Amino acid sequence: MISVLVRSHNDIKYIRQTVEMLLAQTVDDDAVEIISCDDRSTDGTAEYLASVPELRRIVPPKGKYVPGKTLNYMVNQAKGDIIVFNNSDAIPQNHDYLKKLTAPLQDKSVDCVFGNQIARQDAYFVVKKDYERAFGDGSISAAWDNFFSLVSSGFRKADLLDKPFNENIQYSEDTDWVKRYQAKIVYVPEAVVEHSHNYTLKEVKKRFFNEGVADRQMGKAAMSFFRCIKSIAAETLRDWVYLAKHRTIKEFFYAPLYRLVQKASYYRGTKQ
Repeated sequence: MISVLVRSHNDIKYIRQTVEMLLAQTVDDDAVEIISCDDRSTDGTAEYLASVPELRRIVPPKGKYVPGKTLNYMVNQAKGDIIVFNNSDAIPQNHDYLKKLTAPLQDKSVDCVFGNQIARQDAYFVVKKDYERAFGDGSISAAWDNFFSLVSSGFRKADLLDKPFNENIQYSEDTDWVKRYQAKIVYVPEAVVEHSHNYTLKEVKKRFFNEGVADRQMGKAAMSFFRCIKSIAAETLRDWVYLAKHRTIKEFFYAPLYRLVQKASYYRGTKQ
């Protein structure tokens, strides 16, 4: 059996499409259960989930939301021997998504898999560029250290019970897992979900500051000021090339501001 674990919090804009596509999956002879754990949504998400009888709903753990704690709790509730994590706002793009995503786990040497993410139609161009570099055919991110995304991913339940997620960090629990257990990762470009965020600059600042903090907690060296400046310049140049390729100047002045906030916030986070 495949257990699909869906966490949600105020995701009414996308969760209906996500759930409908998960319910429409074809997986040969495998049974599929979809477990929903909603973190006290107030926008109609909880009510929608309650209206779908095919879902198995569980209440979240008590106390402050900690990703690793909720993930471990959901894994323990699952009945399947294969665990798939699918973000509530990550919409599968084909009906054999689950079949393709979990196929590499038949190889016992593979520890975990993750799927392809494409940006939404309304995504900023700088966001689309980042998603194409991180995912796409996988050739670029293959060279990145421990690159992995839990948004669309698969594991064996036995491995997650034996090697649970870290409950002492608030961000990057997926990267922490693959790094801590030196996992063999397989990227599955054919398993596609639509997923992206048009964060405000305030949200970008918060996210990348906390990712910097998490990287330090995982033992990564603090980012140097020179490397920060170099990273801002290099990424802005890539942005401008991408914008030119797509014949748009809409974000020409926004791109360097976005990269400044992103990289400087990460730099500050690694100094904590």
